[in-house]
Amino acid sequence: MSTDTGFYSIIEHATDGQETQQALVAAFAKIQEQWVRDYPGYVSARFHVSTDGTRVYNIVHWASEADYRNFVATSDTEGRMAAIQAAMDGLAGKAQARVSATPTYTVAREIGPGPRAADS
Repeated sequence: MSTDTGFYSIIEHATDGQETQQALVAAFAKIQEQWVRDYPGYVSARFHVSTDGTRVYNIVHWASEADYRNFVATSDTEGRMAAIQAAMDGLAGKAQARVSATPTYTVAREIGPGPRAADS
């Protein structure tokens, strides 16, 4: 297994149930398609939903931090933020972003499948 050295933005939302989770995923997938995925270095967006209906994680993968920074610097942030607000306002249930700053990450380590390690 190779180590993925990409750059990630991870956004968490608290939700009030599985219907809200699905609506949020649909709305944010549309935002990715309309506002983000055509930028150089964009790799993908993955949406993870908790099985108890209380969380959605949107993990946006970029090829590099430079690609992400270019997106931030050159994209229509005002338009994208308006689309995000409209999506949030259009939900039948409640969802709230659970981040206070730009949540960006790099991979520090990944453990893939293999034999059990011996105790040291």
